[in-house]
Amino acid sequence: MAAGWRLAIHDRLPSTSDLCRARAAEGEAEGLAVLALRQTQGRGTGDRSWQSPPGNLYLSVLLRPAEPLRTAAEWSLLAAVALASTLAPLLPDTRALALKWPNDVLLDGAKLAGILTESTAAPAGTLDSLVIGFGVNLAVAPELPDRSTACLAVVAPAPEPVAFARSLLDRLDHWRARRAKEGFAPVRAAWLAYGPLPGTPIVLRVGATTREGRFAGLGADGTLLLATGPQVQAFAAGEVLAALAGGG
Repeated sequence: MAAGWRLAIHDRLPSTSDLCRARAAEGEAEGLAVLALRQTQGRGTGDRSWQSPPGNLYLSVLLRPAEPLRTAAEWSLLAAVALASTLAPLLPDTRALALKWPNDVLLDGAKLAGILTESTAAPAGTLDSLVIGFGVNLAVAPELPDRSTACLAVVAPAPEPVAFARSLLDRLDHWRARRAKEGFAPVRAAWLAYGPLPGTPIVLRVGATTREGRFAGLGADGTLLLATGPQVQAFAAGEVLAALAGGG
């Protein structure tokens, strides 16, 4: 693990992201990483709860990029790429691994991991803090009412959460360095390598409405491009409802 991270390991917490957000509000510098071996009030996107049995990964990190607020979406996709590149060497067949825009990792089409990105703004309109939370089903696949789930242990030996967290922090450093040097384009290309094939049918929920179309790639800023007939629309937010097949 790179020396810049300060990894705090807790036996039990309500929520790793809530603790990171509280520390950020108190002025904590970037580089804090909070790992819980168990959570009692874990959160996913859309106010969903995140079941947190022992043996899985519950990790949140605090960053302070000092960039425009709109780049928060880029960081969410960067986190997904870092997580996918941590998982891939552990799998017997990396083709089983896929990314679902904007914040899910799939294994054979079932949810293996989720990412929750939460930001606060500085008075100047830039990012003040960015908390990225990772939940990964390493050993156990909790049952969910609205989607199928998977765990790494079904296809490979499950790594110990602390060791996996350290590997993930290394990959985050790698992709942060590439983005700092080369911009978002390499992150976008890496995401697309794990994303759906062009033309894959998509059902996208935006607020209370749904849109149907076909995957047309990612915009230069990480927005989802949805083709509906001859038109292509860009979406900065939403939830893909359909399971997507990865490109590898």
